Amino acid sequence: MLNKIRLLFANFRLRKRLLAVADACIVVFAGLVANVPLPLLAERIGRPDLIVIFALTVLTCFGSLIFMGAYNKLWRYFSKKDYLSCIYGCLLGMLLGYFLLYLTTEKVFIEFQILHFIVATFGICAFRYLFKDAFMVLLKTGMDEAHRKRTMIIGAGSASLALLREFKVASEDMSSDNAASKINPVCLIDDDRDKIGKTFEGVLVAGGTSEIPKIARLERIEEILFCIPSCPAPDRQKILEICNDTNLPVKVVPFLGNIVESGNYVGQIRDIKVEDLLGREPIKFNNKDVRNFIEGKVCMVSGGGGSIGSELVRQIAKYNPKQVIIIDIYENNAYDIQQELVMEYGKELNLVTLIASVRDYFRMNEIFKTYKPDVVFHAAAHKHVPLMEHNPMEAIKNNVMGTFNMGCLALFNNVQKFVMISTDKAVNPTNVMGASKRCCEMIVQYLSQQAGSKTEFVTTRFGNVLGSNGSVIPLFKRQIEKGGPVTVTHPDIIRYFMTIPEAVSLVMEAASIAKGGEIFVLDMGQPVKIVSLAENLIRMYGKVPYKDVEIKFTGLRPGEKIKEELLMNEEGLLRTKNKLIFIGKQIEIDMDQFIVALWTLRNAAKKNDDKAAISALHDIVPTFTTPEEFNKTVMMKAL
Repeated sequence: MLNKIRLLFANFRLRKRLLAVADACIVVFAGLVANVPLPLLAERIGRPDLIVIFALTVLTCFGSLIFMGAYNKLWRYFSKKDYLSCIYGCLLGMLLGYFLLYLTTEKVFIEFQILHFIVATFGICAFRYLFKDAFMVLLKTGMDEAHRKRTMIIGAGSASLALLREFKVASEDMSSDNAASKINPVCLIDDDRDKIGKTFEGVLVAGGTSEIPKIARLERIEEILFCIPSCPAPDRQKILEICNDTNLPVKVVPFLGNIVESGNYVGQIRDIKVEDLLGREPIKFNNKDVRNFIEGKVCMVSGGGGSIGSELVRQIAKYNPKQVIIIDIYENNAYDIQQELVMEYGKELNLVTLIASVRDYFRMNEIFKTYKPDVVFHAAAHKHVPLMEHNPMEAIKNNVMGTFNMGCLALFNNVQKFVMISTDKAVNPTNVMGASKRCCEMIVQYLSQQAGSKTEFVTTRFGNVLGSNGSVIPLFKRQIEKGGPVTVTHPDIIRYFMTIPEAVSLVMEAASIAKGGEIFVLDMGQPVKIVSLAENLIRMYGKVPYKDVEIKFTGLRPGEKIKEELLMNEEGLLRTKNKLIFIGKQIEIDMDQFIVALWTLRNAAKKNDDKAAISALHDIVPTFTTPEEFNKTVMMKAL
């Protein structure tokens, strides 16, 4: 029995011991208070009797409160049921205490007993209530400082108000472990002057977007939440660039329609994506035109395992083609996209995957004769600028001669449409890769000018593709994951960007509306500074640029431009049905002169004569210049 009592007290932790001492004091104090008005009802009790009463009732109340479980609950979780356990414990303890008093002294103090019970019960319950309230305030304050991130919310509209209400509910429920309970909204930012200085859900609108860095510093902000879901893309880009100056993590709320659809606000807060910095809305395409164009046709995709090629295959497969033919020299990529489509479509998709090189005219001729494609999407190419500067023969053989082989075979086999995928690096090229792609554009133009041709030849030209193989995004991610440094060639370098689905949708719609001989160009919005892109990627990983991860400027690579272009001076622009897609008028070429120059280039490449081949490339592409000349001109204009 004694061992059980020792064990009971050993498990009676400090918190419970303090509460028991408090209860004992309350029982004694309640007796003193009850004795004050007693003369109005009966005789006041003397000191000797009070001492005996206090000793007995303290012990019996302590025991009965333990028995009723009044010490088993954490203060923060006390409920109505737990207060009842205190009332029952006091009642039982008082009855037992005064019963023992009667047995030992045969004295009964009915009026005093009733007053003592009422005051003691009220005191014990009130103490727990007040202590819980004070404890929760202290705990909430501690949680705000230790566990809840001090957050600046950009935008004081309906979406922000909904988020603030969710934060408020989460903060009141201390047992909650959802995302909202970890955010402490400190201030709002809005450019509406009528809102500045007002409070919404208890949070002050501290200033406009231009003051973001200053307010973030003064309020010791740890995180920024961009909460203007319907903000136009140019404004979004501008505000996010201001946020860059704070070196703080930035999260965004998605488009308002998505929020309303799901009804979950906090759950949709996400890290900032590179797509948020495009400076324009995502481009929407006419799927009806594309379906009419693809449905029931045999579609061939060269380079079908690459970033663009594989997405082309995915999108073609959605429009019920008669057959899809993947051509790629790299079997691993071809296998990956093949298995992906087999898993998704099974036998519903007539899919053929072939390992072949576009350089091999006779192998490609066999494939054209066997499968008789209606549409050819030519995506196979070497695209890496510095590598092609060191291996110019490979760019010429693969890009130029590969395109010539594919285009000629499309012409000879009466393919309905041939779509060549080009790049903004083909405009006033400063490197072998860009010059080779400009030469490819000229080949497509040359073939489109052939008399009696039944094939419609079209070129699509766009900028860098986010996340494609060889792009800066995968490189930056690998560098950040290794702890840095992230390498950027130049602080002023800028590029146009688009997403892979946008790039491929452009190709598909261009093919559907092409009449032959066009270059389709996408209005890609404002160019993005590569250093800003690197900074935001670092923040996406929850790190601070230049502090947690260094950004190192390595100098321009061989053949690299400070700034890319989408059109040459000679090309005009015509609108299409899609307001963001334009047609650049192709420059007429002298067919006889071009084919002679092309053959000179081919022969130099076959001999692996770098000097002769590059000289021939300069001859065939008159806008091919050196990066030093181009960058000097750009920098002079900037001044």
